Amino acid sequence: MSQHLLDAEAEFERLWQVYQQQGMVKRAGLGGRPAVLSVDLVRGFTDPSAPMGLHAFGDVVAPSRTVLDAARRAGAPVVLVGSGYDAEFREAGSWERKVTHAGLVHGSEWVEFDEGLGQIPSDHVVVKRYASGFFGTDLVSRLVSQGVDTVLVTGAATSGCVRATAVDALQHGFRVAVVQDAVADRERLPHLASLFDLGTKYADLVTVEEAVAHLSAVGAAAPH
Repeated sequence: MSQHLLDAEAEFERLWQVYQQQGMVKRAGLGGRPAVLSVDLVRGFTDPSAPMGLHAFGDVVAPSRTVLDAARRAGAPVVLVGSGYDAEFREAGSWERKVTHAGLVHGSEWVEFDEGLGQIPSDHVVVKRYASGFFGTDLVSRLVSQGVDTVLVTGAATSGCVRATAVDALQHGFRVAVVQDAVADRERLPHLASLFDLGTKYADLVTVEEAVAHLSAVGAAAPH
């Protein structure tokens, strides 16, 4: 790792302590009715040969699958959130003026979910047009109708759609946890900065192991 990244990590660790002393970084905790949201792990991001693909995004498919499978075993809702647009990207609105959505066209191979997620028929599928999985979709009503109180987020990119989805989840009244070793970004520095921002203000940061343990406990406690 380069020196500037080592310096950045050290600074984030220092600031984490400062924020704690200021009364931030509190743990909200995980509730008894969790759902797992996998954000944008479609082939257009996870396949390095795609117009917007990167190895970094593919690297979180396996840890995300671990969390998704734990949710499936526990009977907790699994929501695969993807992105898709018309051929002219009119559905992206003004966002297309800022970033490209190359390849993410309805019906193309690039909007298909990565096969490594192990999609099954009971998984929910939400197709978004903007950064948040909640904006302009029926995600809130799906979660509320199933009594969900906690959202565990995996996917990509940490500074983009993961962050936007996590913040919106909080604003809709859910407890939020970002599975920090199951999210990725295009570069390490924005990834670290976004985890810091999320962890200090909007979400609990948990590991894959913590997420799986909680989902397993919820499944074990559920009536059979």
